[in-house]
Amino acid sequence: MSNTYKQAGVDKEEGYQTVSKIKEAVAATHNENVLNGIGSFGAFYQLGGYKNPVLVSGTDGVGTKLRVALDSKIYDTVGIDCFAMCANDILCHGAKPLFFLDYLACGKLDSDVAAEIVSGIAKACKETGTALIGGETAEMPGMYKVGDYDVAGFCVGVVERDEIIDGSKIKAGQAIVALPASGFHSNGFSLIRKIFPDFNEEFEGKPLYETLLVPTKLYQNDIFAIKDVGIEMSGIAHITGGGLYENVPRIINNGLSAVIEKSKINVPTVMQELAKRGNIAEEEMFGTFNMGVGMIVIVNQEDAQKVVDIVKGSAIVGEIQEGDNKIILK
Repeated sequence: MSNTYKQAGVDKEEGYQTVSKIKEAVAATHNENVLNGIGSFGAFYQLGGYKNPVLVSGTDGVGTKLRVALDSKIYDTVGIDCFAMCANDILCHGAKPLFFLDYLACGKLDSDVAAEIVSGIAKACKETGTALIGGETAEMPGMYKVGDYDVAGFCVGVVERDEIIDGSKIKAGQAIVALPASGFHSNGFSLIRKIFPDFNEEFEGKPLYETLLVPTKLYQNDIFAIKDVGIEMSGIAHITGGGLYENVPRIINNGLSAVIEKSKINVPTVMQELAKRGNIAEEEMFGTFNMGVGMIVIVNQEDAQKVVDIVKGSAIVGEIQEGDNKIILK
């Protein structure tokens, strides 16, 4: 009796079903710059309308937040997370996302599950005017358990060269404005799952998994709303893994310190509960989670209140001072 690929654990027909189920959602993200559809070996995107364009790229995944989604059988929100983690990163340099590609790996492919994950990616792409132009679904028995999935993405955006934001214009006296997070976003879930082992427990009147799976906020509209009124942002930091302690210093020049007042940060109640239940030190919390701050924006003092007025839930949390510590939380 001859062996088949299907007997080895790879069902090509399920893969074809996945493509069929996501085709419409993917096509809805395309615009006139996309020159081909699903099925080619590569995706074509025509770049135009820029004087001196610089392409900015980023790649990321969802991490162990996927475990919460898989165990709760809620699959569409992590697709939004996958896109947001990549798109928010390149947004820190003033780049507008142009197109996105995804990579989905699993032990045994379920086309319904895969389609839900990709539909989340497509939803985020459509919301931001980004084309989902390619992807890969890999069924890898022996590498992943049946029912397990991993998802990662790759985003390419564009910014005019003279509009690149890289932190080089940050100076003492400027204000630090915190843009609110929608929740944990996609970081720290290995610790979260250790402290909250039961995702079905009730928290604030609903199952805990609903709070944990709130997708990462997309900041494109906020950042460009600030830019569109003429406010110059000297630096932008996406607060991901490593929290404020690791991400803010990435944009701070030597000889400067970002001095942030913790009392001005609105820490979500679920994070307060996590710290209490897990007996987690405050420094560990601020060095692992976003603590309610999804992005940090550095602007001139006279523009700080304008940013707060533009972005709902934002707050002035500190200022740039001379010093050698890069970041001080007090």
